[in-house]
Amino acid sequence: MEPIVRSLLENDLYKFPMWQTMLHKRPEATAEYDFVCRSTPEYPLAELLDDMKQQLDQLCSLQFADDELDYLASLRYMKPDFIEFLSLFRFKAKYLKVFTEGDSLRIQAIGPQVHVMNFEIFCLYIVSELYFRRFDQAALLDEGRRRLNEKLAVLKSFEAEPLKAHPFELFDFGLRRRAWGSWQEEVVRTFQAELPGLFKGTSNVYLAKKFGLTPIGTMAHEYLQSYQAHVVRLREFQRTALEDWAQEFRGDLGIALTDTIGMDAFLRDFDLYFAKLFDGLRHDSGEPFVWGEKAIAHYQNFRIDPHGKRLVFSDGLDIPKAIDLYRHFADRIQLGFGIGTNLTNDLGQKPLNIVMKLVRCNGAPVAKLSDAPGKTLCNDQTFIAYLRQIFNHYA
Repeated sequence: MEPIVRSLLENDLYKFPMWQTMLHKRPEATAEYDFVCRSTPEYPLAELLDDMKQQLDQLCSLQFADDELDYLASLRYMKPDFIEFLSLFRFKAKYLKVFTEGDSLRIQAIGPQVHVMNFEIFCLYIVSELYFRRFDQAALLDEGRRRLNEKLAVLKSFEAEPLKAHPFELFDFGLRRRAWGSWQEEVVRTFQAELPGLFKGTSNVYLAKKFGLTPIGTMAHEYLQSYQAHVVRLREFQRTALEDWAQEFRGDLGIALTDTIGMDAFLRDFDLYFAKLFDGLRHDSGEPFVWGEKAIAHYQNFRIDPHGKRLVFSDGLDIPKAIDLYRHFADRIQLGFGIGTNLTNDLGQKPLNIVMKLVRCNGAPVAKLSDAPGKTLCNDQTFIAYLRQIFNHYA
């Protein structure tokens, strides 16, 4: 069977700075990640079990190549000792459990966090590609190209509109749920060639290196969630995580994720110090226009000029929604738009809604209390209730 993972570099960028920070700040941490499919697939994912095991065996045989390490080292926020760690790193199958429960495919990664945290993205796009290999790929590709051309036409028409105070900047965030790797590559190559003024980068580090694009990403929920098990007082976990991040990167990678326990609770911790220190915020759940207005008001309350800050939108975006958000906010604050599934898996066949989330750290439960119904993921209802009480989060 053809390997799906072409390189250990074929990972989302934000995994690397989180990995480095955890190696430096919390190297002793243990963690458990669980795979969940939130949608109903066309056929049972349990049918993928044998192929999944074969692909993961191939993943565990890979190491970073010298030119890949050189590329990572060229990113100024990647530190020499971390690059040396990566030169020795290999995934270990002993930390991974892959099995079935009825028609469901189960994947668990359990072990030292610096060894298991990076299974996530690879597991997700392996599952997605194995799933989409079962359909008529030629027909899907024809439909995908038709839809891609429609997107390009919309953006080229939009590009002719009068400029606002800040530019429209579009990023590919479509690695984890892509239909297959060659299609993501075609999409990225096409956008780079056809819309160089709007298309500014990709989260896929392998493709960023290949096409000379900017790799895009900072932190994900797992980073902030981990600190729920690292701090003495749970109430301090967000502040501690943000402080460790600031100390690690000293001004680089300054976009903070806001919805680990909801925007309102985040803003109560995102005081004047952090508001000045970080470059901006990323939206990943809840109503985006309301979220953006709250963010701008928060900066204005601190007498911080929003024109010097950035909002990055990344929650289920498509091109029309990104354009609407740009028209609404672009005269007041810098913007970025990370579009995922709608770029790399818009082929006429419904994509899988799959995640692989951190559920325990250091033997204790951790949780994400999203601003969107249905996105909360935790196996311990008592802990969820406690977290809601501490942060007054009852959405």
